[in-house]
Amino acid sequence: MEQVAGSGARALKVAVAGKGGVGKTTLTSLLAGYFRDQGRRVLAIDADPSPCLGEALGFPAAKLEMLAPLSEMDELIAERTGSDSGGFFKLNPRVDDLPERFSQVHDGVRLLLLGSVQHGGAGCFCPASTLLQQLVRRVMLSKDEVVLLDLYAGVEHLGRATADSVDVMLIVVEPTMRSIKTAIQVRDLAADIGITNVLLVGNKLAGEEDVRLIAENTSGIPVAGVLPQSGAATAADREGSSLYRLDTSLSLAIEEIATRLESTVAAAAS
Repeated sequence: MEQVAGSGARALKVAVAGKGGVGKTTLTSLLAGYFRDQGRRVLAIDADPSPCLGEALGFPAAKLEMLAPLSEMDELIAERTGSDSGGFFKLNPRVDDLPERFSQVHDGVRLLLLGSVQHGGAGCFCPASTLLQQLVRRVMLSKDEVVLLDLYAGVEHLGRATADSVDVMLIVVEPTMRSIKTAIQVRDLAADIGITNVLLVGNKLAGEEDVRLIAENTSGIPVAGVLPQSGAATAADREGSSLYRLDTSLSLAIEEIATRLESTVAAAAS
């Protein structure tokens, strides 16, 4: 199996959230490329029920075909939780082997598809959600890698037992009031489960007017940086290739965001 880049600086656990379509997957893929090039071990987790992080990372089709969301593996869920016996199930199923068994590696980044529990609503108490939350908690407690969790909506995969392992939540916003409203809601949900390090990343910004709109309407959430509009994003999406190395302006922007992210985490730990 292809190897992930060797460990470098300290571990880092990042959750990426925001309204649908704002660019969470784009940001996650760019951060994965940046930290990979810094010599860090990178685990990217796609928690979208319609996963597309693999394509954004440039994974070849053959490797993507070997991946499936863990939330859809009914036999595995039943086996690990014991949910096929009398309606009861284990609250602490074994998950330590799952990231290695069900992930794929390409260009130094390991990818795991989490999926989303599609029944019972957010935070449902069921075997599938129990397994997923236990798995997220396990990988977030890992000591030697960067974990990037691309969330679908809200913070349903991040229970209170996991929240203290998240170093920072990045909320992606575009210059629309609906996106900004969602960002504030996500910030409040994160606070409810104990995540206090929250930063904004602006995406699809056309100029200073868009920057001001976000800065003036996001209730004081610190801005880590902005991603400029990029024609390379469309080309990368069309070709199924990684965006990170295609646009110098994006590479510089993501370096700034990553630097702010790590300085925030370091300040919180001191």
